[in-house]
Amino acid sequence: MAKMVINHKEVEKVDMGKGVVRQDFAEGNNMNVLHWNMADQSEVGTHTHPQEQFGYVIKGGFHLTIGDETFELSEGDAYLVPANVPHSFIAVGETEAIDVFAPVKTEFPWDK
Repeated sequence: MAKMVINHKEVEKVDMGKGVVRQDFAEGNNMNVLHWNMADQSEVGTHTHPQEQFGYVIKGGFHLTIGDETFELSEGDAYLVPANVPHSFIAVGETEAIDVFAPVKTEFPWDK
């Protein structure tokens, strides 16, 4: 059974390189939740995946490109990335965000 309560301090931090740190908060049968910390101007380059992605900016912000459109997000904003659509992130300031993927996302090709 999946963990029902997650203590942020107990979740392993995975250094993705180039100022990006991931924490795998939770995984159910059909979705998973990731916590991100990104240094100012750090990037997650253009990529696609078969999962839908919902995200929420806790602090800081992003220049988020989805397809051909670029958006400026800040604290309190949310985003939805459709499956198989190219997208990328550039952090604006020290940034913290939560992502939910459905179905479960386990591969991270930019992992160092």
